[in-house]
Amino acid sequence: MPHLAARRSTAKPARQEAPVAFARPSLGTDEIDEVVATLQSGWLTTGPRVARFEERFRSLVGARHAVAVSSCSAALHLSLLAAGIGPGDEVITTPLTFCATANAIIHAGATPVFADVDRVTMNLDPSAAAAAVSPRTRAVLPVHFGGRPVDVRAFRRLSQRHGLALIEDAAHAVEAVAGGQRIGNTADFTCFSFYATKNLTTGEGGMVTTDSGEAAARIRTAALHGLSRDAWRRYEIGGAAHYDVVMAGFKYNMMDLQAAIGLRQLDRLDEMHDRREAIGRRYDEGLADLPLTLPSLPDLGMVHGRHLYTVLVDEASCGWSRDGLQAALATEGIGTAIHFTALHLHSYYQERFALARGRFPHAEFISDRTLSLPLSASLSDEEVDRVIDTVRRLVRTTRMLKRAG
Repeated sequence: MPHLAARRSTAKPARQEAPVAFARPSLGTDEIDEVVATLQSGWLTTGPRVARFEERFRSLVGARHAVAVSSCSAALHLSLLAAGIGPGDEVITTPLTFCATANAIIHAGATPVFADVDRVTMNLDPSAAAAAVSPRTRAVLPVHFGGRPVDVRAFRRLSQRHGLALIEDAAHAVEAVAGGQRIGNTADFTCFSFYATKNLTTGEGGMVTTDSGEAAARIRTAALHGLSRDAWRRYEIGGAAHYDVVMAGFKYNMMDLQAAIGLRQLDRLDEMHDRREAIGRRYDEGLADLPLTLPSLPDLGMVHGRHLYTVLVDEASCGWSRDGLQAALATEGIGTAIHFTALHLHSYYQERFALARGRFPHAEFISDRTLSLPLSASLSDEEVDRVIDTVRRLVRTTRMLKRAG
């Protein structure tokens, strides 16, 4: 029946919707034009655009100094070293974070000491951190989870009481404000991420802010092999070509190509934050009646960075396991992520530091249930509605089937 075969070959396939990406970067022509201008300038590595990016970021957060580096991981490592953290020291931090937080402590030669989180805010609990202080504790390193600021005043009191360095991991919190203070001037060192999925992106990159000129100078030198002068200062007109190696440093510098993107992202920072806020409110309203735990509301005077929109999925109440719902959403073309599997549940930290399930029950409760929905300033209203409609349909259908069974 050749006529049927021919008919099949000309039939149009069913229309399929494009996947909704979990965290698509919000980039426009301004970023592209600035990168092109950088390429045309002939200066690609650390130079004038990095300097401008640092100055604008420093001014934005209200810190005295800002040093751009290759990643937030580098920012954490260099901040720990600038704080004098080394072998034999302990640093208290949260288990509910990306591995880079703990790894930076290990790379500095110190030991990460985990303390449990608050189950509502998902941030490091100041009381749990205080209980973890020992004679070897030299610093506390809280993480602003998902963009929600930690209790910065409580951690400042804790650090002052015990003479500890306060280093904040603000990878999620570029726009965040706590107690009327912008995150970036609330600690001895604050470390930001500009990774591709972050609120402000440079593709890869990070920043350290501090009020210590001595620490900033040390970080700047350590970030570029320990050289006394970077290439821009050596090769600009009138620059001195010679340099001295004053320490065994690292290759942690940011390039002008990255800073070019960051400069134009700074122009749109408020606009992008407003968009993510609007998406968060849309999720709050659209998912309110489902048996899911939605993110807690910000406290009075707090600005939430809105980097993540995490829901907690409890199988007993909604009929789905977290992993099951994630897989079902993936089948529907909805990208999601898990933030995070608590670090003490990973084999490396269990084996190296003799950790096991049961040590940090709040972090484990969240870790077993957390699911991050798509959140990016680049999401359209239609994409957000599709996420809401798909989650609602999946949860309601499963609950109906469960009741029918």
